[in-house]
Amino acid sequence: MKIKTLLLAMLTIMAGLSFTACSDDDDDNESNYVIYQKAVSNTVKSQKKHNKAILLVAFGSTWQQAYDAFDSTIDAYKQQFPDYDVFLSFSSAICINYAAAGENVEPRHFYAPNYWLNAFAADGVKYDEIVVQSLQVIPGEEYTRVINYIKDFANNHNGDLDDAYLANVKLKLGVPLLQDANEDVNAVAKELNTLYKDKVAKGVVAFMGHGNPDSYDTYKANVRYTQLETALQKYNKKYFVGTVDMKDNFKTNVLERMQKAGIKSGTVYCHPLMSIDGDHGHKDMAGDDDTWDEKKGYEANDEGEVEDTSWKKYFSHNGYTCDNTTMIEKGLLELPSILNIWMKHTKEAIAGEPLDYYHSKNPEE
Repeated sequence: MKIKTLLLAMLTIMAGLSFTACSDDDDDNESNYVIYQKAVSNTVKSQKKHNKAILLVAFGSTWQQAYDAFDSTIDAYKQQFPDYDVFLSFSSAICINYAAAGENVEPRHFYAPNYWLNAFAADGVKYDEIVVQSLQVIPGEEYTRVINYIKDFANNHNGDLDDAYLANVKLKLGVPLLQDANEDVNAVAKELNTLYKDKVAKGVVAFMGHGNPDSYDTYKANVRYTQLETALQKYNKKYFVGTVDMKDNFKTNVLERMQKAGIKSGTVYCHPLMSIDGDHGHKDMAGDDDTWDEKKGYEANDEGEVEDTSWKKYFSHNGYTCDNTTMIEKGLLELPSILNIWMKHTKEAIAGEPLDYYHSKNPEE
Protein backbone atom coordinates (compact mmCIF):
# COMPACT_ATOMS: atom_id res chain seq x y z
CA MET A 1 0.00 0.00 0.00
CA LYS A 2 2.96 2.31 0.53
CA ILE A 3 3.82 2.33 -3.19
CA LYS A 4 0.24 3.13 -4.18
CA THR A 5 0.07 5.90 -1.60
CA LEU A 6 3.37 7.38 -2.77
CA LEU A 7 2.34 7.36 -6.43
CA LEU A 8 -1.02 8.92 -5.59
CA ALA A 9 0.71 11.56 -3.49
CA MET A 10 3.06 12.45 -6.34
CA LEU A 11 0.19 12.75 -8.80
CA THR A 12 -1.75 14.87 -6.35
CA ILE A 13 1.16 17.23 -5.83
CA MET A 14 1.60 17.61 -9.59
CA ALA A 15 -2.09 18.19 -10.13
CA GLY A 16 -2.45 20.47 -7.13
CA LEU A 17 0.48 22.84 -7.61
CA SER A 18 -1.80 25.54 -8.93
CA PHE A 19 -4.02 25.02 -5.92
CA THR A 20 -1.44 25.25 -3.18
CA ALA A 21 1.35 27.37 -4.61
CA CYS A 22 1.70 31.11 -4.81
CA SER A 23 1.12 32.43 -8.34
CA ASP A 24 3.61 34.71 -10.05
CA ASP A 25 1.14 35.94 -12.67
CA ASP A 26 1.08 39.68 -13.27
CA ASP A 27 -2.55 39.79 -14.42
CA ASP A 28 -5.50 41.11 -12.48
CA ASN A 29 -6.34 37.76 -10.92
CA GLU A 30 -5.36 37.31 -7.30
CA SER A 31 -2.93 34.50 -6.60
CA ASN A 32 -4.04 31.50 -4.60
CA TYR A 33 -1.70 32.68 -1.85
CA VAL A 34 -3.60 35.97 -1.55
CA ILE A 35 -6.98 34.23 -1.73
CA TYR A 36 -6.05 31.77 1.01
CA GLN A 37 -4.53 34.46 3.20
CA LYS A 38 -7.67 36.58 2.92
CA ALA A 39 -9.85 33.60 3.84
CA VAL A 40 -7.80 32.80 6.93
CA SER A 41 -7.44 36.43 7.96
CA ASN A 42 -11.19 36.95 7.71
CA THR A 43 -11.78 33.85 9.83
CA VAL A 44 -9.38 35.02 12.53
CA LYS A 45 -10.73 38.57 12.59
CA SER A 46 -14.33 37.38 12.83
CA GLN A 47 -13.57 34.88 15.60
CA LYS A 48 -11.09 36.87 17.68
CA LYS A 49 -12.30 37.13 21.27
CA HIS A 50 -9.06 37.21 23.24
CA ASN A 51 -5.53 38.57 22.99
CA LYS A 52 -3.94 35.13 23.00
CA ALA A 53 -4.21 32.32 20.46
CA ILE A 54 -3.45 28.61 20.26
CA LEU A 55 -2.77 27.10 16.84
CA LEU A 56 -3.10 23.31 16.75
CA VAL A 57 -1.04 21.84 13.92
CA ALA A 58 -1.92 18.39 12.59
CA PHE A 59 -0.60 16.58 9.55
CA GLY A 60 -4.16 16.29 8.28
CA SER A 61 -6.64 13.74 7.00
CA THR A 62 -9.58 13.23 4.65
CA TRP A 63 -11.74 11.01 6.86
CA GLN A 64 -14.87 12.12 8.69
CA GLN A 65 -13.80 10.30 11.84
CA ALA A 66 -10.60 12.35 11.82
CA TYR A 67 -12.52 15.60 11.26
CA ASP A 68 -14.76 14.74 14.20
CA ALA A 69 -11.68 14.10 16.32
CA PHE A 70 -10.17 17.44 15.31
CA ASP A 71 -13.44 19.25 16.04
CA SER A 72 -13.72 17.67 19.48
CA THR A 73 -10.06 18.51 20.16
CA ILE A 74 -10.70 22.17 19.36
CA ASP A 75 -13.70 22.13 21.71
CA ALA A 76 -11.64 20.50 24.46
CA TYR A 77 -8.90 23.10 24.06
CA LYS A 78 -11.40 25.94 24.24
CA GLN A 79 -12.74 24.53 27.50
CA GLN A 80 -9.28 23.93 28.95
CA PHE A 81 -7.85 27.28 27.79
CA PRO A 82 -10.77 29.74 28.04
CA ASP A 83 -8.54 32.81 27.66
CA TYR A 84 -7.26 31.70 24.25
CA ASP A 85 -8.72 31.64 20.76
CA VAL A 86 -8.15 28.17 19.30
CA PHE A 87 -7.60 27.32 15.63
CA LEU A 88 -6.52 24.22 13.69
CA SER A 89 -4.10 23.91 10.78
CA PHE A 90 -2.99 21.11 8.45
CA SER A 91 0.68 20.86 7.50
CA SER A 92 0.11 18.45 4.59
CA ALA A 93 -0.62 20.08 1.22
CA ILE A 94 -2.00 16.75 -0.01
CA CYS A 95 -4.52 16.55 2.82
CA ILE A 96 -5.45 20.21 2.35
CA ASN A 97 -6.13 19.60 -1.36
CA TYR A 98 -8.07 16.38 -0.78
CA ALA A 99 -10.16 17.99 1.95
CA ALA A 100 -11.05 20.93 -0.27
CA ALA A 101 -11.93 18.57 -3.10
CA GLY A 102 -14.20 16.53 -0.83
CA GLU A 103 -12.14 13.32 -0.89
CA ASN A 104 -14.22 10.76 1.10
CA VAL A 105 -16.27 13.48 2.85
CA GLU A 106 -17.97 16.82 2.32
CA PRO A 107 -15.45 19.50 1.27
CA ARG A 108 -13.74 21.37 4.09
CA HIS A 109 -11.07 24.03 3.89
CA PHE A 110 -7.93 23.74 5.96
CA TYR A 111 -4.86 25.87 5.56
CA ALA A 112 -1.14 25.60 6.23
CA PRO A 113 0.30 27.12 9.44
CA ASN A 114 1.92 30.09 7.70
CA TYR A 115 -1.48 31.53 6.76
CA TRP A 116 -2.70 31.35 10.35
CA LEU A 117 0.49 32.83 11.79
CA ASN A 118 0.36 35.70 9.31
CA ALA A 119 -3.29 36.31 10.22
CA PHE A 120 -2.39 36.40 13.91
CA ALA A 121 0.10 39.22 13.16
CA ALA A 122 -2.23 41.25 10.92
CA ASP A 123 -3.34 44.77 11.71
CA GLY A 124 -6.50 44.67 13.77
CA VAL A 125 -5.54 41.30 15.30
CA LYS A 126 -1.94 41.16 16.56
CA TYR A 127 -2.25 38.64 19.34
CA ASP A 128 -0.03 39.30 22.37
CA GLU A 129 0.75 35.60 22.72
CA ILE A 130 0.78 32.81 20.15
CA VAL A 131 1.10 29.17 21.18
CA VAL A 132 1.69 26.65 18.42
CA GLN A 133 0.84 23.13 19.60
CA SER A 134 2.12 20.22 17.56
CA LEU A 135 -0.37 17.35 17.31
CA GLN A 136 2.37 15.05 16.03
CA VAL A 137 3.03 11.85 17.98
CA ILE A 138 6.82 11.70 17.57
CA PRO A 139 9.32 14.56 17.22
CA GLY A 140 10.28 13.72 13.66
CA GLU A 141 10.06 15.11 10.14
CA GLU A 142 6.56 16.57 10.40
CA TYR A 143 7.37 18.24 13.70
CA THR A 144 10.46 19.77 12.11
CA ARG A 145 8.18 21.31 9.49
CA VAL A 146 6.16 22.90 12.31
CA ILE A 147 9.35 24.36 13.77
CA ASN A 148 10.34 25.75 10.38
CA TYR A 149 6.96 27.44 9.95
CA ILE A 150 7.50 29.18 13.28
CA LYS A 151 11.05 30.20 12.38
CA ASP A 152 9.93 31.67 9.05
CA PHE A 153 7.19 33.61 10.80
CA ALA A 154 9.40 34.90 13.59
CA ASN A 155 12.10 35.94 11.12
CA ASN A 156 9.57 37.68 8.85
CA HIS A 157 10.53 35.38 6.00
CA ASN A 158 8.42 37.19 3.38
CA GLY A 159 9.20 40.65 4.73
CA ASP A 160 5.55 41.66 4.91
CA LEU A 161 4.98 41.61 8.68
CA ASP A 162 5.57 44.22 11.39
CA ASP A 163 9.10 43.66 12.72
CA ALA A 164 8.35 45.65 15.88
CA TYR A 165 5.38 43.39 16.59
CA LEU A 166 7.42 40.23 15.95
CA ALA A 167 10.09 41.45 18.35
CA ASN A 168 7.60 41.67 21.19
CA VAL A 169 4.99 38.96 20.62
CA LYS A 170 5.22 36.00 22.99
CA LEU A 171 5.73 33.00 20.73
CA LYS A 172 5.62 29.53 22.28
CA LEU A 173 5.72 25.92 21.08
CA GLY A 174 3.97 22.88 22.52
CA VAL A 175 5.93 19.71 21.77
CA PRO A 176 4.65 16.39 20.34
CA LEU A 177 3.05 13.64 22.39
CA LEU A 178 6.21 11.54 22.77
CA GLN A 179 8.74 14.35 22.98
CA ASP A 180 10.49 13.19 26.14
CA ALA A 181 12.05 9.72 26.17
CA ASN A 182 11.23 9.12 29.81
CA GLU A 183 8.37 11.25 31.10
CA ASP A 184 6.20 11.26 27.97
CA VAL A 185 6.85 7.67 26.90
CA ASN A 186 6.07 6.34 30.37
CA ALA A 187 3.00 8.56 30.76
CA VAL A 188 1.55 7.39 27.44
CA ALA A 189 2.33 3.74 28.26
CA LYS A 190 0.57 4.08 31.60
CA GLU A 191 -2.57 5.56 30.06
CA LEU A 192 -2.69 3.05 27.20
CA ASN A 193 -2.36 0.18 29.64
CA THR A 194 -5.18 1.60 31.76
CA LEU A 195 -7.36 1.71 28.65
CA TYR A 196 -6.42 -1.67 27.19
CA LYS A 197 -5.35 -3.92 30.04
CA ASP A 198 -8.59 -5.89 29.64
CA LYS A 199 -7.82 -6.43 25.94
CA VAL A 200 -4.20 -7.45 26.50
CA ALA A 201 -5.37 -9.98 29.08
CA LYS A 202 -7.19 -11.72 26.20
CA GLY A 203 -4.53 -11.43 23.50
CA VAL A 204 -1.92 -9.23 21.84
CA VAL A 205 -2.52 -5.48 21.55
CA ALA A 206 -0.48 -4.21 18.60
CA PHE A 207 -0.19 -0.46 18.08
CA MET A 208 0.50 0.81 14.57
CA GLY A 209 2.45 4.06 14.38
CA HIS A 210 3.54 5.89 11.26
CA GLY A 211 7.30 6.19 11.58
CA ASN A 212 9.87 8.26 9.74
CA PRO A 213 11.83 6.99 6.75
CA ASP A 214 15.41 6.46 7.95
CA SER A 215 16.70 9.33 5.86
CA TYR A 216 14.52 11.70 7.88
CA ASP A 217 15.25 10.25 11.31
CA THR A 218 17.63 13.09 12.10
CA TYR A 219 16.09 13.72 15.50
CA LYS A 220 15.88 10.13 16.71
CA ALA A 221 12.11 10.11 16.38
CA ASN A 222 11.70 6.44 15.43
CA VAL A 223 13.27 5.31 18.68
CA ARG A 224 10.15 6.50 20.50
CA TYR A 225 8.24 3.48 19.13
CA THR A 226 10.71 0.97 20.53
CA GLN A 227 10.88 2.92 23.79
CA LEU A 228 7.08 2.86 24.03
CA GLU A 229 6.97 -0.89 23.40
CA THR A 230 9.52 -1.41 26.17
CA ALA A 231 7.50 0.77 28.55
CA LEU A 232 4.23 -1.03 27.68
CA GLN A 233 5.80 -4.46 28.14
CA LYS A 234 6.59 -3.58 31.73
CA TYR A 235 2.83 -3.87 32.20
CA ASN A 236 2.28 -6.84 29.90
CA LYS A 237 4.59 -8.68 27.48
CA LYS A 238 1.79 -8.91 24.92
CA TYR A 239 1.95 -5.23 23.98
CA PHE A 240 3.74 -4.49 20.72
CA VAL A 241 4.42 -1.31 18.75
CA GLY A 242 5.13 -1.35 15.00
CA THR A 243 4.87 1.13 12.15
CA VAL A 244 4.03 1.52 8.48
CA ASP A 245 7.23 3.37 7.61
CA MET A 246 10.08 2.51 10.01
CA LYS A 247 12.67 0.08 8.77
CA ASP A 248 12.99 -3.01 10.99
CA ASN A 249 9.70 -2.19 12.70
CA PHE A 250 7.05 -3.14 10.15
CA LYS A 251 4.22 -5.58 10.86
CA THR A 252 6.56 -8.35 9.72
CA ASN A 253 8.97 -7.40 12.49
CA VAL A 254 6.15 -7.26 15.03
CA LEU A 255 5.21 -10.82 14.05
CA GLU A 256 8.83 -11.92 14.51
CA ARG A 257 8.94 -10.41 18.01
CA MET A 258 5.62 -12.01 18.90
CA GLN A 259 6.73 -15.46 17.78
CA LYS A 260 10.11 -15.08 19.46
CA ALA A 261 8.17 -14.40 22.67
CA GLY A 262 6.27 -17.64 22.15
CA ILE A 263 3.02 -15.99 21.04
CA LYS A 264 2.21 -18.08 17.97
CA SER A 265 -1.58 -18.03 18.10
CA GLY A 266 -4.47 -16.22 19.74
CA THR A 267 -6.21 -12.92 19.28
CA VAL A 268 -4.48 -9.81 17.93
CA TYR A 269 -6.09 -6.44 18.61
CA CYS A 270 -4.81 -3.61 16.38
CA HIS A 271 -4.88 0.08 17.31
CA PRO A 272 -3.60 3.17 15.41
CA LEU A 273 -0.81 4.93 17.27
CA MET A 274 -1.58 8.15 15.42
CA SER A 275 -3.38 11.32 16.43
CA ILE A 276 -6.35 10.34 14.27
CA ASP A 277 -7.73 7.19 12.70
CA GLY A 278 -7.42 8.19 9.06
CA ASP A 279 -6.15 6.65 5.86
CA HIS A 280 -3.47 4.50 7.50
CA GLY A 281 -5.82 3.24 10.18
CA HIS A 282 -8.67 2.43 7.84
CA LYS A 283 -6.52 0.93 5.08
CA ASP A 284 -3.04 -0.12 6.26
CA MET A 285 -4.33 -1.45 9.58
CA ALA A 286 -7.97 -2.44 9.14
CA GLY A 287 -8.33 -2.61 5.37
CA ASP A 288 -8.99 -5.64 3.16
CA ASP A 289 -5.97 -5.36 0.84
CA ASP A 290 -4.16 -8.68 0.80
CA THR A 291 -1.38 -10.26 -1.24
CA TRP A 292 -1.66 -13.70 0.35
CA ASP A 293 -0.89 -16.55 -2.04
CA GLU A 294 -2.05 -20.05 -1.07
CA LYS A 295 1.18 -21.57 -2.37
CA LYS A 296 3.76 -18.89 -1.69
CA GLY A 297 2.24 -17.18 1.33
CA TYR A 298 3.54 -13.62 1.65
CA GLU A 299 6.56 -12.17 -0.14
CA ALA A 300 8.40 -9.35 1.59
CA ASN A 301 10.12 -6.48 -0.22
CA ASP A 302 13.79 -5.56 0.10
CA GLU A 303 13.17 -3.85 3.43
CA GLY A 304 11.35 -6.86 4.84
CA GLU A 305 7.84 -5.42 4.66
CA VAL A 306 4.82 -7.07 3.01
CA GLU A 307 3.21 -4.27 1.05
CA ASP A 308 -0.39 -3.98 -0.11
CA THR A 309 -1.50 -6.11 2.84
CA SER A 310 -3.23 -4.76 5.94
CA TRP A 311 -2.25 -5.69 9.47
CA LYS A 312 -5.64 -7.34 9.83
CA LYS A 313 -5.09 -9.65 6.87
CA TYR A 314 -1.43 -10.27 7.63
CA PHE A 315 -1.93 -11.50 11.18
CA SER A 316 -5.04 -13.43 10.20
CA HIS A 317 -3.21 -15.41 7.51
CA ASN A 318 -0.38 -16.07 9.96
CA GLY A 319 -2.64 -18.05 12.27
CA TYR A 320 -4.08 -15.41 14.60
CA THR A 321 -7.62 -14.27 15.25
CA CYS A 322 -7.46 -10.82 13.71
CA ASP A 323 -10.56 -9.47 12.01
CA ASN A 324 -12.97 -6.56 12.03
CA THR A 325 -13.97 -7.33 15.61
CA THR A 326 -10.39 -6.92 16.85
CA MET A 327 -9.73 -3.57 15.17
CA ILE A 328 -9.71 -0.76 17.75
CA GLU A 329 -10.35 2.10 15.36
CA LYS A 330 -9.65 5.13 17.51
CA GLY A 331 -7.04 7.82 17.04
CA LEU A 332 -5.10 9.05 20.05
CA LEU A 333 -6.95 12.39 20.07
CA GLU A 334 -10.13 10.40 20.70
CA LEU A 335 -8.68 9.12 23.99
CA PRO A 336 -9.18 11.86 26.63
CA SER A 337 -6.35 10.63 28.85
CA ILE A 338 -3.92 10.82 25.94
CA LEU A 339 -5.24 14.20 24.78
CA ASN A 340 -4.52 15.42 28.30
CA ILE A 341 -0.81 14.74 27.72
CA TRP A 342 -0.83 16.99 24.67
CA MET A 343 -2.63 19.61 26.76
CA LYS A 344 0.02 19.23 29.44
CA HIS A 345 2.62 20.14 26.84
CA THR A 346 0.56 23.21 25.93
CA LYS A 347 0.38 24.28 29.58
CA GLU A 348 4.13 23.79 29.94
CA ALA A 349 4.73 25.92 26.84
CA ILE A 350 2.52 28.69 28.19
CA ALA A 351 4.24 28.60 31.59
CA GLY A 352 7.71 28.53 30.02
CA GLU A 353 9.88 31.19 28.51
CA PRO A 354 9.13 32.59 25.05
CA LEU A 355 10.42 30.30 22.34
CA ASP A 356 14.04 30.54 21.30
CA TYR A 357 13.03 29.97 17.68
CA TYR A 358 16.58 30.26 16.39
CA HIS A 359 17.39 26.84 17.82
CA SER A 360 15.80 23.45 17.22
CA LYS A 361 13.35 22.13 19.77
CA ASN A 362 13.99 18.53 18.80
CA PRO A 363 15.12 16.18 21.58
CA GLU A 364 18.64 14.89 21.98
CA GLU A 365 17.80 11.34 23.09
